[in-house]
Formats: sequence, structure tokens, C-alpha cells
Amino acid sequence: MAFDALTLTCFKAYDIRGRLGDELNEDIAYRIGRAFAEVLGAKRVVIGRDVRPTSESLANAVARGLMACGVEVLDLGLSGTEETYFATTHLGADGGICVTASHNPMDYNGMKMVRAGSAPIGKADGMAEIQALAESGGFAAEVGGGRVVDASDTRAAYVEKLLEFVEIDALKPLKILVNAGNGAAGPSFDALAEGLAAAGSPLQFVRMHHEPDGRFPNGIPNPLLDENQPVTADAVVAESADMGVAWDGDFDRCFFFDHEGGFIPGEYVVALLAEAFLAKEAGAKIIHDPRIIWATQAVVSKMGGEAIQSQCGHSNIKQVMRDTGAVYGGEMSAHHYFRDFMACDSGMIPWLLVAELVSRRGESLKDLVAELRSSYPSSGERNFRVDDAKAMIAKIDAEYGPKADARDETDGLSLSFGDWRFNLRASNTEPLLRLNIESKADAALVQEKLAEMQALIAG
Repeated sequence: MAFDALTLTCFKAYDIRGRLGDELNEDIAYRIGRAFAEVLGAKRVVIGRDVRPTSESLANAVARGLMACGVEVLDLGLSGTEETYFATTHLGADGGICVTASHNPMDYNGMKMVRAGSAPIGKADGMAEIQALAESGGFAAEVGGGRVVDASDTRAAYVEKLLEFVEIDALKPLKILVNAGNGAAGPSFDALAEGLAAAGSPLQFVRMHHEPDGRFPNGIPNPLLDENQPVTADAVVAESADMGVAWDGDFDRCFFFDHEGGFIPGEYVVALLAEAFLAKEAGAKIIHDPRIIWATQAVVSKMGGEAIQSQCGHSNIKQVMRDTGAVYGGEMSAHHYFRDFMACDSGMIPWLLVAELVSRRGESLKDLVAELRSSYPSSGERNFRVDDAKAMIAKIDAEYGPKADARDETDGLSLSFGDWRFNLRASNTEPLLRLNIESKADAALVQEKLAEMQALIAG
């Protein structure tokens, strides 16, 4: 079978995502499956998928491409991205692919991929080769022996791995509201909740929007958006819960709400998880991204750990974790990575650790982050659509660079001025310029500088 050459725009810096039809369809998914197998020399590959209506057909097309290369496809069925990561290592597979669009609009879908050992695949380590082969269609001849094997029972081992991260005896009878957003999280959470109960956990759960439904009757699950937060916040208060947890579509990110319904920004969750790990492993290394850093650095310094900065993005942080042996890595965007979870991200492990920390400290989640929020107020990430992100960063640099006390270009432009700092970077996944500002105990200064920089970008 001959294949015409294509230009594929669905390949991004460290995953695949595209508009259904022209950018991603079953033919393209088939090509990706064949290219993945050939580039990696794979013989066994895990496939998972989220709840979107097109995910099953796209996953089937990927599987056909893999089987054309003689691959044994280990099918997880409906599952979270982190379950694909887990199963790839647990089953000794040569790679894993989760078909998911996470929080993207309804007319999108995508894929997240790893190689053997759940190691990341990015532009520099396999993604470019997979794209080139998928575009050219210059595949080797088909071979026999490919087949699909039901691997959905791997979830039991996944739950066992999650339970290793929490000390059940330390947990108090907290009431936790969980919002699965009608995404893939519901069944996986239920399996975890059963495992917790069987181990003697006293945690109580209130479920909302729990049934998987790819039509997303309550909106696409993306709790990072301000407009999507009140539904969880209000439910936490109405249920008198101790805290709330909400996930995105493939639940590789989780978001926290305190008992008053207050949303906990991701940078403070990174600091909390750093504390949780350093309390268990003195002197450990903690990875953080360059956007908002002071709260995490302060906690790590206070507890005798070592803070290491990485570029944003899962393939970057995963590689830094593997290179340094860091116990934990966190991004303010709510991606959290764990050395003992194949250095991969998980949306289930963070809330287990936070529940344990709240239980141990005997304080509310709000109180746990109160000092961090007052000592290191931040703007949250502000996004701007600009014609030329590179030129805009240069414009901002020309204005602020000469006045800076310190400069860092780990990812975009970071400038520090003693009592405040900012990071400005172009998105790797969207046509956006992303700005983050923080200060030392001066929330008014953050707002002043935000207004100042917004005017400069707009002008």
C-alpha cells in the first residue's frame, strides 16, 4: 500500500494535538502508529484513551498501525494518561500512547507518548523522527503477528503503586469533594478509593460530575480556568468538605480548593508537595519550573533540600528528574512529577499527599498555604495573543533588562529586581505569550507591575 506525503501540523513540542478532520483523523493516527513502532523498534506497546467520542476510533487506528508492524498492543481501554505511563513500565512494554485531548476544545484530539521505561519523547529524542516518517509514508513492508490484548486489569497494580505514596495510618477522617468533570478520572478514582478503604483509610468522599461522558455536559474539564472554578468551590462549601479536588479530562493534572471554596494556585501546591517529600527524605532534590519560584525555593531551603530549575514542559522536567534523581518536580500549571512513579506526572498522587499533609499538620489547607501566599504573592499566569512573541520578549527585555538585578533564560526571559520578578515566555503548545509576576510580601506591587507590563504589551 502506497502512502502520499503529508505535512502534519498535529505534532507539537512534546505531544500530538490537532483539530479533528484536517489535522488529526484515523488515517493520520494509523500513520503515527506505524511510525511510532518503526522508529522505536517496538514489539509491545500500551494504548490508553480518554472519554472523547473520537478517542476510541483514533486509538483503534493507532493500534492497526502498530499491528501492521507486528506489534502486540496492550489495550487499557478508558484510562488516564498516567495509567499509560504506569503500564508501559509495569508491563515491560517498548512504549505507550494515550489518545487524549485533555482540556482542549471539543473539535480537538491528540496523543501523549512515551518510550520504554516511560521515558519522555520530545522533538530532540524521537518525536521529530516519528513525525518525519508519518509524513513521508515511507514505511517498511507490513509484517504479521500483530494483535490486541486486553490489559485493563493493570489498573489494580496501578492502584497499589499509588498507595505506596501515602501513609494510611497518618490520615484523618477528612471529607473530600472530588470533581471528575465527566472525564476519565471517575473509574480510576473509584478503584483508588476502594484500595484506600481496604487499607483502612478514614477518608470520606463526595463525588460530582463523576460519570465519564465524552459530550461533557458540564463543560470541558479544565479547572485552571477562572470560569470553571466556582462549580467545585460552591460544592465544597455546600457539602462542608475539608477540601476539594478537580481534574482535567485525562486527569494528569489536579486542582485544589480549600474548605471555604478558595482555589489554591498551582505554585503553592508545588511548595506544599516539596514540603511533603522533604519531610520524608531529608536533603532531597526538588525540580521547579521558572515561572513562579520563590515560595518553592523558600520551602526547599528551609527544609534543607536542593531546588533545581528546569524548562517548562513534561518532557523537559522528566528528563531533568531522571538526570538528577530528584524525588519530585512540579509546575505551576498543575503538572506534578514523581521519581518513584517513573519520573512521570500524576493527578492522583498529589491529592493523596496533600490529604496526608493536612492530616499530619492538623491545619486546614487554607491555613497551610496562607503564609506562602502572603509572603510570595503572584499574578497567576496571564496570557496574551501577539503577532510576534520573540519580538515582544525583546521589547520587554529592552525596557526592563538594564534595570534587573538578575537575569535567567532557562525558559523565556526571567528578570529579578530584588523585591519582585517576572518570567515571560512563548507557549510551546499555543500561540500565546505567557507572563508571571511575583513579589516578596507586596501584593500591590504585583498588581502595579502587571498593569505596567500589560500596557507595554498592548502598546
